[in-house]
Amino acid sequence: MRLFETITAAVALLSAGADAQGVPQLPLPRSCPGVPNFRYQYTLAPGWSAMKIAGGLRQVRTIVFDPLGNMLVAQATRGISVHTFGADGCINSTTMLIQGAQLNHGLALTPDGRTLYASGETTAYSWSYDPATRTITNQKTVVRGMSTGIHFTRTISVVPQQPNLILLQVGSNSNFDMASANPSVGRSIIKIFDVSKAPSNGYNYNTDGEVFGYGLRNTIGFVPDPSGVYWGVENSGDDFARTENGQRRDIHNNNPAEELNNLGNPLTTRNAWYGYPTCFAVWDPSSFGGGLKTGDNFVVSPNNTYNDATCNTNKAIPPRLTFLAHSAPIWNAFDADAKDMYVAFHGSWNRQPPTGYKVVQIPFQKLPDGSYDPVAPPDSQNGYNDIFSATNPAGCTVMGLTRSSCFRLTAVAWDPAGRGLFVGSDNSAEGEIYVLTPPAN
Repeated sequence: MRLFETITAAVALLSAGADAQGVPQLPLPRSCPGVPNFRYQYTLAPGWSAMKIAGGLRQVRTIVFDPLGNMLVAQATRGISVHTFGADGCINSTTMLIQGAQLNHGLALTPDGRTLYASGETTAYSWSYDPATRTITNQKTVVRGMSTGIHFTRTISVVPQQPNLILLQVGSNSNFDMASANPSVGRSIIKIFDVSKAPSNGYNYNTDGEVFGYGLRNTIGFVPDPSGVYWGVENSGDDFARTENGQRRDIHNNNPAEELNNLGNPLTTRNAWYGYPTCFAVWDPSSFGGGLKTGDNFVVSPNNTYNDATCNTNKAIPPRLTFLAHSAPIWNAFDADAKDMYVAFHGSWNRQPPTGYKVVQIPFQKLPDGSYDPVAPPDSQNGYNDIFSATNPAGCTVMGLTRSSCFRLTAVAWDPAGRGLFVGSDNSAEGEIYVLTPPAN
């Protein structure tokens, strides 16, 4: 018996004006019939607009678009839904493509839209997918045996230059998962698997595949730039104290920083180490004894054997840019020409006042050698701009983490039909999807 129930959809009717060259442009409606108002108040950067295009969903985690412009949504504990759009730009049909309570986050399509991947905590699956009929066949187990723990999402990415390769992430199983310093443990890591050679029962996560990067406490979002280099957003630790010269000091409110990491090109990069569980990034240097700046690596208890400088000696790769502690970056996406990256912050529980609950824009630049890089220097605390935010983030946790009084932002994906940046919220009260539209050029 299969774990999931597949629901067959009717044949898709393509929107008027569609052609074989791509997705037709669609208007951005002011509102859509049957879609309730924004559940939570918000603030926008000048020139940006926002509309709610879907509501009544369950824990929206990931959004991808197929080659015909249909929207696939990973709804944690429910499964994968597929949504089509009418000529007015609104959703005109919604179908559960896959029902499965164990699917909780991971969702990816190959560039041709013909293979779909999704994941639960311990297992990743693939299906043959038909964008025209929005149906799936041929379910396979691709990877099995992933560890369980406090971080249960498993992000999947198809390598665009070589779509037989997938990247699959597993986070730590505790705040300080000391065992994960060894890549063979299979936690705090991103691994590479060649699905064209997968055994019939799937790869074993811990013993198979190749290590792309490790020492990554919980890198939920990671996407490639146009050169093929991946950039990951990292959720760092909680409740930190620093012990120096026998003196213990609480530093948790502003440290360690959340991170934006250059993960490298999966066609060439292997075994890159980003420091966890021993090396962490500074956000607020005033919490330390001196000599450190934002973005530097630090250790919790420096001593004569292992101190902050040892992170550099042991070649822990520092973040390229950092975010305020406990912002909880969940997903990231580049715009078409990679002039900007957009990051959704889920929001904090371990900070007073809370932070996050917003989408930020990180200016990028193309360097003379063809590579891409943030405009801001690594020690900047101002390398990004808020574009969509909870009106009062300080009050977002008054009802507790799982009953936040604000949206909890997750998915970010650019709409191929030209309406803007689609952003998801997985607040337990209502799963929502918004469209953020940038200022006109």
